[in-house]
Amino acid sequence: MDFRSDITGHEPAIAALFATTFTASEGTVEGALIGTLVARLLAEVPRDALRAFTAWDDGQIVGGVIFTPLTYPDPRKMMLLSPMAVAPDRQGEGIGQRLIAHALDHLRAERTDIAVTYGDRAFYGQTGFAPVAEATLPAPLPLSHPHGWIAQSLTDAPLTPVKGPAACVSPFNRPELW
Repeated sequence: MDFRSDITGHEPAIAALFATTFTASEGTVEGALIGTLVARLLAEVPRDALRAFTAWDDGQIVGGVIFTPLTYPDPRKMMLLSPMAVAPDRQGEGIGQRLIAHALDHLRAERTDIAVTYGDRAFYGQTGFAPVAEATLPAPLPLSHPHGWIAQSLTDAPLTPVKGPAACVSPFNRPELW
């Protein structure tokens, strides 16, 4: 397994991985929504702000995770993990967990303070994410499933309340994503 952070030239393959993965698990509408989101993230978010990590095996992309800035009127550096995908025929092999751990190590080395995501608490909990109340860490848009709002400190400091309002990159400014 080869983990990479250079996505140059691989943008179409990365977007296709996400579209295929979400189509297989959530249907064609969700696959198109997430595939389009990923294409927009890769095209519109400045490369110095975007953190995309991919997993490759035998020359094929088998996993991907994207982080973008989540900003508050707070001095701490925060990144939003979204979305995450592992090729449907490779799920259950631990690729996603290893890829997230690799990405979080990279973010720690960059002095990121907090990682946040919106998803399956059991899956992301395996890499240190835990539920967080919106009163502690406001979401940028209303959450349709508040129990999926999870975060972790990437430093030795505990996760303490963050005052809002929150802002995310423009491709995430769509209520249907939250």
